[in-house]
Amino acid sequence: MKAVYQKPESLTSETTIYCPGCGHGIIQKLIAEVIDELGVRERTIGIAPVGCAVLSYNYFNFDVTEAAHGRAPAVATAIKRLLPSRIVFTYQGDGDLAAIGTAEIIHAAARGENFSVFFINNAVYGMTKGQMAPTTLEGQITTTTPGGRNPQIHGFPIRVCELLSSLDGVTYLERTTTSSIQGIISTKKAIKKAILWQMQQKGMSFVEILASCPTNWKKSPADSMKWIKETLEKYYPVKVFKDPGNIL
Repeated sequence: MKAVYQKPESLTSETTIYCPGCGHGIIQKLIAEVIDELGVRERTIGIAPVGCAVLSYNYFNFDVTEAAHGRAPAVATAIKRLLPSRIVFTYQGDGDLAAIGTAEIIHAAARGENFSVFFINNAVYGMTKGQMAPTTLEGQITTTTPGGRNPQIHGFPIRVCELLSSLDGVTYLERTTTSSIQGIISTKKAIKKAILWQMQQKGMSFVEILASCPTNWKKSPADSMKWIKETLEKYYPVKVFKDPGNIL
């Protein structure tokens, strides 16, 4: 029997403990596939901060280091400057990157640090039981906004790609989705482009990925995908903000 698919070498054989329907498993598989296809596993270093993202060191079969909450860009800056030949990326959730890590990502982007950022936006704090995140939508119910997010009290959701698009140090910037097969295919292309752009030493490459969190959204996996498509993507439109050109 001919094998049509096999586990990427850049993934371990650990059984995932992500919740059923969680977007992290999909995205980490895509990253692993890209690392394998580019043949850079032995020189790749990932940085995983606090949150569900921190579990990724169990699943990536290459060097992964932890960082304090929100501080992954600072750690990535140090590693990439000391080891410029390595492929360095941060893997960060919205509660991490867009809240306690806001200053870190903005200043790393302004400096044009030559690493890649994979920013997972599921509009909620995942690991800590579903509190409001900076990306939580207006009216969205969370454990800390039981009546829905009210902009007059909680402020408006932060669009990170739009915020970073004004900074010259970010040279490749795209928002993708995992709400459909086509969205997942496009996400993999964006991940590959981000790493290839880093390999050409052109500055920061940043991919925001809309992903599901069925447990904290209180939805089934299928309904979560539908909610991304019908609701999350309306506020966070899937688009390319900066594209250095066709390097695939």
